[in-house]
Amino acid sequence: MQGVLTGFAVIAVVIGVGYAIGRRGYLGEHGREVLTKLAFHVASPALLFTTLAQTDLSVIFSSRLLVTALSTAAAAGVFVAVGVVRRWGLGRTTIGALCSSYVNSGNLGIPIAVYVLGDASLVAPVLLFQLVGVTPVALTILDLSGKGAKGPLWRRLLTPLRNPIAVGSLAGVAVSAAGVRVPAPVLDPLTLIGGMSVPAVLLAFGISLCGSTMPGRGPDRHPVLLSVALKSVGQPAAAWALATGVFGLHGAQLLDVVVTSALPAAQNLFTYASSYRVGERLARDSILLSTVISVPVLVVVAALLG
Repeated sequence: MQGVLTGFAVIAVVIGVGYAIGRRGYLGEHGREVLTKLAFHVASPALLFTTLAQTDLSVIFSSRLLVTALSTAAAAGVFVAVGVVRRWGLGRTTIGALCSSYVNSGNLGIPIAVYVLGDASLVAPVLLFQLVGVTPVALTILDLSGKGAKGPLWRRLLTPLRNPIAVGSLAGVAVSAAGVRVPAPVLDPLTLIGGMSVPAVLLAFGISLCGSTMPGRGPDRHPVLLSVALKSVGQPAAAWALATGVFGLHGAQLLDVVVTSALPAAQNLFTYASSYRVGERLARDSILLSTVISVPVLVVVAALLG
């Protein structure tokens, strides 16, 4: 219980600081945009590279990863199906599908894994799956739905190699797979730069809340409510059903996969939405509401399965 509350308290404080910065105007009218670009183009790729370059890739070959992948696909698939029927558009539907299934495995998942699950490495499979599998695919779709779709075929095929988030992730995986030890003079500066990623994302998110209306209202009301319902209830329920009914997981392993699936939508999804200028309010409101709702959800999960 303490780990859940501690993780949310840390995030809430940093977002609150960002909100105060926005209210005071300390960073000017373009402060949020600068922080978003800093996180997307510089800090996040550095963080992903340093994290994955030092990760044992053998952790991805497990039944837990399969549960994560299938529950992610189930939640995202439901949103995509509804988005197609309701004609929400490719970019908007992609952001909504991410908000329905892409969990906050980094800045929130790590402290919760430490205090609730007892091992920070337990979030590694979902972190790797999202960074290496989900992120490049989703960002490629966003690229192709915008200006990238107007370029020649060869340029569109190379879209993942031009995205800083995908490049950082794939480079880290390549280094880890090759067993290369990154020299300290190279790794340390990247680690220092990567340390700006999470604070920059959270501060930008807090600034974006200034002058905004209550979440879950306006033209994005239905996509927001659907994504929050899928993220907060649908995905953990699917993970529990798959873990118990298909893979026979129980005890600590069952708690692990359900807790990680019940984590709220990741803050970096707002960075993606802002960078591509699509579904920004959908991402912001979905992240905020799923974060608030996930507190009681995680407490209930920990009480029932812990």
